[in-house]
Amino acid sequence: MASSKPPRRLNVVFDAAHIATLHTYLSFAAFLSALFIGSALHYTKIVKNGVAGYPEEWFPSVSATIGDLYPERSIFHILIALNSGPRFILVLLQYYLHRSASSRLSTLLLCCGVLRTLACGGWVYITSTDDHDWHDILMISYLLFNIPWMFGGIAATPASQPATRRRRRTFTYSFFVALLPMVYYFIQHKVHRIPGAYTLYSIFEWSLIILDILFDSVLAQDLKAANLHVHASQRSLAPVVNFLCDVYLAYVNWSVFTSLTPTLFYFSVWTLGIAGHEFSLLSILSPLFLRNPQVLDVCCSRPGRTILYVLTIAGIVAYASNSPLVRLLAVMLANSALSIGFAVDWSAPAASASYQSILMGLGWLLCSLSKHANHSNNPIWPIVNEKSGGYNKTGLVLACLAIYNFYYRSPTVPQISHKKEEDATIRSTPTAMRRYWFLDSFALGSLIFSLHSLLGDSTTLITMSWTGYPIKGPVPLLHGSLTHLAQALGLALPVAFASFSPSSNFFASPIWFAYGCARYFGGLNVAVFLMSIIPGVLLRTGYSTGSVARTYAVAFFVVSLYYVGSVFTVAYAFVPGGQYFREKTNWVFAIQMLGMASAFNWPISSPAPRAMIPPTLCRKATNAIVGITILSLVVTMYRWPGAVIKPHRTGPRIIRAGIWTVHFGIDDEGRDSQRRMRDLVRDMELDVLGLLETDLHRPVFGNRDLTRVIAEELGYHVDLGPGPNKHTWGATLLSKYPIIKSTHHLLPSPDGELAPAIHAVLDVYGSVVHVMVVHNGQEETPLDRELQSKEVGRIMSEVYPDPTIFLGYLVTRPHADKPWPYKFIIEDGRMHDIDKDDHARWCEYIAYRGLYRTSYARVSHGTLTDTELQIGQFVIPRYGVGITNDTEAGRYLRAWKEELPEDHWLPHAYMPTEGGVNGHEYDKFGTPLYYKFPEGAVL
Repeated sequence: MASSKPPRRLNVVFDAAHIATLHTYLSFAAFLSALFIGSALHYTKIVKNGVAGYPEEWFPSVSATIGDLYPERSIFHILIALNSGPRFILVLLQYYLHRSASSRLSTLLLCCGVLRTLACGGWVYITSTDDHDWHDILMISYLLFNIPWMFGGIAATPASQPATRRRRRTFTYSFFVALLPMVYYFIQHKVHRIPGAYTLYSIFEWSLIILDILFDSVLAQDLKAANLHVHASQRSLAPVVNFLCDVYLAYVNWSVFTSLTPTLFYFSVWTLGIAGHEFSLLSILSPLFLRNPQVLDVCCSRPGRTILYVLTIAGIVAYASNSPLVRLLAVMLANSALSIGFAVDWSAPAASASYQSILMGLGWLLCSLSKHANHSNNPIWPIVNEKSGGYNKTGLVLACLAIYNFYYRSPTVPQISHKKEEDATIRSTPTAMRRYWFLDSFALGSLIFSLHSLLGDSTTLITMSWTGYPIKGPVPLLHGSLTHLAQALGLALPVAFASFSPSSNFFASPIWFAYGCARYFGGLNVAVFLMSIIPGVLLRTGYSTGSVARTYAVAFFVVSLYYVGSVFTVAYAFVPGGQYFREKTNWVFAIQMLGMASAFNWPISSPAPRAMIPPTLCRKATNAIVGITILSLVVTMYRWPGAVIKPHRTGPRIIRAGIWTVHFGIDDEGRDSQRRMRDLVRDMELDVLGLLETDLHRPVFGNRDLTRVIAEELGYHVDLGPGPNKHTWGATLLSKYPIIKSTHHLLPSPDGELAPAIHAVLDVYGSVVHVMVVHNGQEETPLDRELQSKEVGRIMSEVYPDPTIFLGYLVTRPHADKPWPYKFIIEDGRMHDIDKDDHARWCEYIAYRGLYRTSYARVSHGTLTDTELQIGQFVIPRYGVGITNDTEAGRYLRAWKEELPEDHWLPHAYMPTEGGVNGHEYDKFGTPLYYKFPEGAVL
């Protein structure tokens, strides 16, 4: 029998002034230890600068001391990391001490304190050796934030503490007075290059560090005077832990939900048509089972809901199977369970439904953040494993812990209680609303698909506006956090309104809908709009008078129809009736908006229920939104490219180019292929690479970006080609050389699929080189291929005689007469075939002009894709000098690789005699082909 005594409460109490003291000691320990260790071990190195060394310079700067050498740099970083906790706590404690209902000064100090701390961490961890510009920018930002921080601290000091105010004034004035000689001596060093000036600059720089630490140490006096103690309660963490577990379970649910379409699309990709597996979409219609009152009662109980969560994680466990079919079946089971769980949660009473709407928004935001941090792949999807960037085991363990917490916790939000189905589904709502339950379901389905298609990845909206080089706006690889900021703002708006104006229902008003319509094609505004209406749409659907089974089954059926329709708009050439959907994405968008319109308060409709978000939930949701936003910014900073992008072989002026059709980034086992692609590209040391079938910013592809791993880890400039709103399968250019300009083309396609092309102008060792990346139509549409090839030939002819490389997918036999594409490219485009004697080609071709070709290779696709990688190696003539002998005889001086310098050799490990690497080997010829330079070539 359980004890009637209340659980024992464990309290920990300590003097808050000790935190300030600890912060002071750690700060001095970090900087002084670096100074003493650096002086003892590397004195002459750290006092040396770009102007002079010892003995003219005899005192080291802060940057040289903390950032250049081991072990002082490592010790300093460890101590600073330990000090970050006390630093943030002190900022919060100062806000707590000085907060006032009549003044916003404490809020200003809180913001400045956080930004100042982040800027300090920036210049501390990004040293002048790592990145001089960013180090200086963050250092200057830190100094600027010190102005409001210090003077605001003086102003916020109570008049009853004159000694404390006097100390703050002394340290503040000394700090800013020391800035003047520091800047003076820096100018003497940097501009006038006077030996010894940097030492004097360094002395004043160190004085600023000491004064800064002493200023912050004064807070200990405030805390002592206020007699402030910190109480820590063991039980107080339970609601927070429960909320975090619920947020994580929401993340798991939406991760599994979004994994269904890329898991099933594997089969469609390999059949290039409807394979029958598309019926797995019907697994999300499982809420139909809730028509049975007994099933509904079980699912609404705590054990029943727990069982649904357990079945949902089958979608995570699916990664362990190497069979695509087994994985699909497991994901279907998981989606059936989570769809029932969604219906149960969303049809709950108002307070619980409001809570679930916040979890839905946070779950979507976390899904996008996890992809942003993991090269556009959700780390718990079954299409990834530990070899392809998955963290499935970690995700599974955390899911099990969250489910355990859910089952054994005390209820913190109203639970659903159903005596019979009608109790939960038939509400005391106006008659007008009862007639239109279908519209509410349609609105919910439209919202879910809109979130998935537009916010499934933080870069999807950016790629829709990407037009190539020169860069005119956000870059997909770098600015995904902007989408997260917009999503966070959108979710925060209804939370804030519920807190400050509980009676307001602005986000269900026609005015807000008009904003959504006007901004639906406006990029980040649509992220704000969609996230802001989640609570309203969920509540209206939950209050619909349709049964739970009918309401949510229809909603998910609408989602399935959207999935099919959105695919048909681009895959119209491969599906029955596809011609009616061709390039009709605008229709799909319009239907989405019309579908969501019924969730708003129109004059002829009944008012939508208001979100009931209690203050405690508002605080938790706000903290979660802020935390996720900060994590997104941290991820962006971590992923931000630091190294300079440079080609592999600058000395001999070699360009190694490749063309590869990567089959939507899905390998033979149905896994994401980014990392395996990276390995082959790295080994082949490609400087320019054209990738085809790469536009994956659609729900069926997982809203992925195949360039992330290659671009980040190998260092490439990226041009993604026509965006997902252009209805192509995608073309991408990766270049080690700066891209001066690029133009995206939609080639003429009257009958079949739209053909994308990229025309880029590269700066190659100071010379202009044009690159064409092209994906022509299929054999079934000869008119398309003829018109497309004519257009490509025209583009290349117009830039004659500039050096040009063609990397394309043509579908033609070599030397085939017109209207086959070959001669349009070679003759009309005034190009040379990479090797006219290679008659075993059909899809991929490389052509060139104005360059010396030295090698040509074909690398088998292995189990990575369905098309080989073709490689052409060229040497650009010396600047201002053209090709000396462009005759056929001069171009076909075949050679053994030993007759060329070693820089021109392709990797020997891929020879079939060596067994190849990871299933790849030189195909067709069994070796790369090599060519000598014509006599008199000027290199």
